[in-house]
Amino acid sequence: MDSKEFLDFMARVKVYDLTMPLSIHTPPWPSYMPLQIQYFKRIAGCFGGGMGANGQVIKTSNHVSTHMDGEIHFHACGRPIGEVPIDEWIGPGAIADISDDVSDYSIYTPDMLMSKVDIQKGDILLINTGYHRYDYTHPEADEVRYMICHPGPSPDFDKWAAEMKFKWIGVDCGSADHPMNTIIRKWQAEHFAKAEEKLLKETGKKWDEMFPLDYYYQVMHLKLFPKGIVHAECLAGDIDEVSNKRVWIGAFPWRAVEMESCICRILAFDAP
Repeated sequence: MDSKEFLDFMARVKVYDLTMPLSIHTPPWPSYMPLQIQYFKRIAGCFGGGMGANGQVIKTSNHVSTHMDGEIHFHACGRPIGEVPIDEWIGPGAIADISDDVSDYSIYTPDMLMSKVDIQKGDILLINTGYHRYDYTHPEADEVRYMICHPGPSPDFDKWAAEMKFKWIGVDCGSADHPMNTIIRKWQAEHFAKAEEKLLKETGKKWDEMFPLDYYYQVMHLKLFPKGIVHAECLAGDIDEVSNKRVWIGAFPWRAVEMESCICRILAFDAP
């Protein structure tokens, strides 16, 4: 394919934006700082003559809206966001839509994802749980349900992800970990009781029987980040339009050499 053929092909590629709009109303992960925006100058100015331009400063944590968790978020010897080569943020991948198969506190499995779409070694894997419909931009917005009740991975999931050598993983909810395998289980004891009741009913096991805390606490962070398999959280946007497809995926965080994580734009490119 020569350059003209390539450009003609790319002109026909459909681009899907999988990013949540960023706003002061966007809820951060529980306990994290939300986005703050302030003007430090305005076009008209304040003292006559005008300043000629609008200018803003922002203050935020790195875990607001669609963002990439970097290796050093949980792994002190890992790479910060800006040291990861761009080719590790882009590449072929699969978007598995399991939204019809999960509900509050559900557990999803590798088999569940592989039944939806062809998932290959070395892929970027995005998971559509359907919980993006509870983010602040939708009529069904429910911040508690979005952050506290979303589904999470099964006990074998981290081992499968390592075997598959995924470039990175993305989810359309508050965390790639099940919320009850995070500090949320202590902060939200009532929800932990509901999650355990559901697990007992479905499997006959208590939560700590299926997920011993000494291994499964923040397992998607603590076990996979040292292997270079990080994840994006809070996907949204057009994700339903690329359900169960193989596409080209790109994440575009800042090239910020000290940052442990970063708000970013995530796109899917579908063949014409």
